[in-house]
This record gives sequence, structure tokens and C-alpha cells, in this order.
Amino acid sequence: HPVARRLRALSEPGLFLLRRGANDKGDRLSADIRVDEVRKLKGFFSLSSADNGRRVVIIDAADEMNTAAANAVLKLLEEPPRGAVLLLVSHQPNRLLPTIRSRCRELRLGPLGPDDLAAALAGAGDMPAPETAAALADLAGGSVGEALRLLHLDGLALYRDILAVFEHAPRYDRPRAIALAGSAAGAANAQRYELILRLLELFLARLARTGAGHPPAAEAAPGEAALLTRLAPDRAAARRWAGLHQVLSGRAE
Repeated sequence: HPVARRLRALSEPGLFLLRRGANDKGDRLSADIRVDEVRKLKGFFSLSSADNGRRVVIIDAADEMNTAAANAVLKLLEEPPRGAVLLLVSHQPNRLLPTIRSRCRELRLGPLGPDDLAAALAGAGDMPAPETAAALADLAGGSVGEALRLLHLDGLALYRDILAVFEHAPRYDRPRAIALAGSAAGAANAQRYELILRLLELFLARLARTGAGHPPAAEAAPGEAALLTRLAPDRAAARRWAGLHQVLSGRAE
């Protein structure tokens, strides 16, 4: 449908996606949603709707707004423009301003299972191979958007490469690590770079959870379960991996 195509391309005039913009250097995304991004809504709402329909704003994710941006959104919620619908995606609702939460209706959405995720992807024209459905759902956390990113950027293969780097730890596969980093070099590979960082963070998180006694429900790659168990055999190892995950997350921002 033409409307669906415009929505995917973010060219639908009645839709505005508010998310993190570029940082000051312009070489990657900002660590948070800034007030300058929120101010763009003024121009969006000033345009008249072609069919007198509603204007929809999706804030993804509202947790990422800095204080100034959150206060600007709060003003919109207090006095919303006529015909406006604001959808705030929040992964950690407790991080939102209480005044924002009090003005929103909460809709809790759980992660999709492998079958439901595969059906959603098929509806979007991206049917995963049956043998990868469980791994894709696990890595994507049940998110259709994240699953699409993994499919389009060959994320499952990237995750296998990350596992291969750690396969013989504490001796790491340095040539493979260098090749993986080189594949994400340059502005043209910015999306691949962001995905590799995200998958590396995810691997460290899965290690920490395994050591704490909560291994992943499904393997995201062949041999992953054995590798996680070997590298994170106990809670002490879990704490070390969790600390490394925290360091990497801070640098990625």
C-alpha cells in the first residue's frame, strides 16, 4: 500500500519520528534526544493536514530525552495541538518525568516470540529462514524493528564473528577482530558500526546473565551456550563481564 511505503520511508506528511539526532561532530548519533530535535515539532504541527486527519508523533525512545527535551515535550502534552497523537516509546518508564507519565495512557507491550516475530517480518516482506527464527527473535529481543535491522545488515553473521573472536579466550582471535573492525570503517558503514557495538554489548550482557544463573533461552549461534558457560562459569565472572559491559556502553554513547 502506498501509505505503508511512505510510513517506512518516513515521508508520510502526517507522521513525525522524534529520535536522537547527530552529535556535534556529525559522525554518529547523539547520546540523547536534545531539545533542538523537539523544536522541529513546531514546524510539523504548523503544516495543515491534507485530509484533516490526525498528526502522529512517535518519540523513540522517550527514555533518551535530556532534561530540556523532556520539559519541551511536557509542554506539548499539557497543551497538545488539535488532532495530535503523541506516542512515547519507553523501555524504562521509571526514568521518565512523573509529570510526563501522569499525562500519558500506559500500554505495556511484551516481546514477540519467534512465531509471532516471523509472522510480523513476513508481513513486512522480510521472511527469515525457519532455522534462524529462534536466534533472530532472541537477539532482537522480540522487537520487529531490531529484527529487520539484523536481517538487513546480516546481524546473525556479525554475531557469529563476535563469538569466533572470543572462542579461544583468553587467547583472542586478533586477525578476525581486526577484520571485523575494518568491515565497519568509514562513514558508509556507520550503521554496521553501530550494530557491531550493539551486538558486542549484547554478548557481554548474555555472558553476565549466564554467570548469574540466567542463560539465554535460545542459542543465537551454534555453540554459543557452551562458550557462554565456559567464559562465565560463576557469579564472580558474571560481575567482571557486567563491568566490562558497563564500560563499553559508556564509550558507545
